[in-house]
Amino acid sequence: MRIIHFDRKLGEMKVHIDTLDDMWHLEKVINPGDLVESRTMRTYKVGSKEEKKPVTIRVKTERVEFAKNSNRLRVLGIIEWGTPEEFVQLGRYHTIEAGEGDRVKIIKQWKGHEIKRLEDAQKESRKPKIRIIVMDDEKALTAMLRSYGVDYGAEFYNSGSKRDEKYEQSEQSYFGQIMAEIERHPEKFVVAGPGFAKENFKNFVNKRKPELLSRIVFESVSYAERSGVNELFNRGTIEKIMGEERFQTEMKLMEELLVEIYKDSGRAVYGIKEVQRAAESFAIDKLLVLDEYLRTEREVEKVVDLADRNKADIVIFSSEGDAGQKLKGFGKIAATLRFRI
Repeated sequence: MRIIHFDRKLGEMKVHIDTLDDMWHLEKVINPGDLVESRTMRTYKVGSKEEKKPVTIRVKTERVEFAKNSNRLRVLGIIEWGTPEEFVQLGRYHTIEAGEGDRVKIIKQWKGHEIKRLEDAQKESRKPKIRIIVMDDEKALTAMLRSYGVDYGAEFYNSGSKRDEKYEQSEQSYFGQIMAEIERHPEKFVVAGPGFAKENFKNFVNKRKPELLSRIVFESVSYAERSGVNELFNRGTIEKIMGEERFQTEMKLMEELLVEIYKDSGRAVYGIKEVQRAAESFAIDKLLVLDEYLRTEREVEKVVDLADRNKADIVIFSSEGDAGQKLKGFGKIAATLRFRI
């Protein structure tokens, strides 16, 4: 999420939606009576025909939901303003549907915890999700995948020539700079390139810091340029790795939960009733909830919202992964606790 503009005096906040999580956060801060404005499509009747026209509309919210099937934020309300005026009927109902990449303006009396929620979501979106290095014998280009796109970072160069008798020394220095870049950051890296440079670098890391290899995925691309980064996206490589990373994180959390359950430590609960009781006791440390369950049950939303207000970490599990299937067997919602209740 990116907060593009916020006027606290007027109560106006304009945000750019980057992820599905952003929609969930927005659903939690938009209330009945709030004004919501966005670009949308409106059906306009011309004679006996109906056409959809692009418009900007502001509605007074009556209902808001994170749509369960389409992964869209839906805001239903009465139109209070719009442009072009000839395509907008004031006083009529309209549903604004916003998704990843859309911008939404919200006008309301903001509460402190609502502002903090969106500011925290913005901070989270700035963190790199995965880091990329494309390299050949001569240079390496770094890039960071964030929620809103790709940022390009430092470049490293091999100053030696293969005809130079000190080439091996230059290559070792070059590889050392790249390895130091990986050591500086905790995220997973994709190291890709043409030829044998990436394999030589892999051997270099294996001899000096083999523990780093668990955070590196090696791939082949045609060029050590931005086009090489684009190639990784076009082949679906990054999407696949991101999915695997998410599933690994979910599986680790699920294993932590199971350890507490099997130890009978009293530091884990599952099922909506037990999790609700823990939330009401301010006891939840991490709350694990299946995405489809959160989207379809208002009772679950209330429990998750309560846990969130009580500073619990909320982790939404994908129903497509193995960890999600395991969580489904524990009532679709579970939590590890700060203390026994």
